Amino acid sequence: MKDTEKTLGNLIEKQGITYISSIDEDGFPNTKAMLPPRKREGIKVFYFTTNTSSMRVKQYKTDSKACIYFCDRRFFRGIMLRGKMEILEDNLSKEMIWKDGDELYYQKGITDPDYCVLKFTAESGRFYSNFKSENIIIK
Repeated sequence: MKDTEKTLGNLIEKQGITYISSIDEDGFPNTKAMLPPRKREGIKVFYFTTNTSSMRVKQYKTDSKACIYFCDRRFFRGIMLRGKMEILEDNLSKEMIWKDGDELYYQKGITDPDYCVLKFTAESGRFYSNFKSENIIIK
């Protein structure tokens, strides 16, 4: 792939759903559909909103190994990224990705104790397109 970050960034930007995975207490992967990342830094760092009380947050606090996946169903291609998920509960991080309308999910606003930020940092990945896969090293 010529310009990995540009190619994958374009695919990621066009997706309305992100699949995220965590590891449960029995060591099995758990996958869930989420809204797209609120913010990203290239193809290395992604920020999502979620409930602090969620099962996913509990799992990431126990084991930070994570995976996120973006799928372009129209062209049957996708990017899987492996890395670590951090739970950010500081006001600066929460303010950074807050959007009008989030009060629907977090009624107490930015300071809602049930609102936190998931910060995913990719280490490696795999890209599937045109009937072939290739490994991706994230820099």
